[in-house]
Amino acid sequence: MTILTEIDDIHRFANLEKLRSYVGITPTSHSSGDKDIHGEMINRGNKFVKAAIFESAWIAARRDPILHMHYAKFCKRMKPNKAIVRIACKLLDRVHYVLKNEVPYESGIR
Repeated sequence: MTILTEIDDIHRFANLEKLRSYVGITPTSHSSGDKDIHGEMINRGNKFVKAAIFESAWIAARRDPILHMHYAKFCKRMKPNKAIVRIACKLLDRVHYVLKNEVPYESGIR
């Protein structure tokens, strides 16, 4: 309910990147000449939605078979806390799709 209340109207975001930026799960970026460095997550963003997405990502990583498979794959090459950031991005993609297309969430679908 927190996510729905804070996002309000999904159509106000032009694309998924705008939604990710609003939530605050985009990486920082430093560009200079030929260098393009991406770092940690930005500090800005809606702290309520961000917290709700991360808590939901931990639960979804255990209950949704596809997200669990991705989480296990990410954990092979990174720490679990970094892997859950990737799962949170995937979950936010799903939330965006569900709200934009007005369809129910289905577990186990890519």
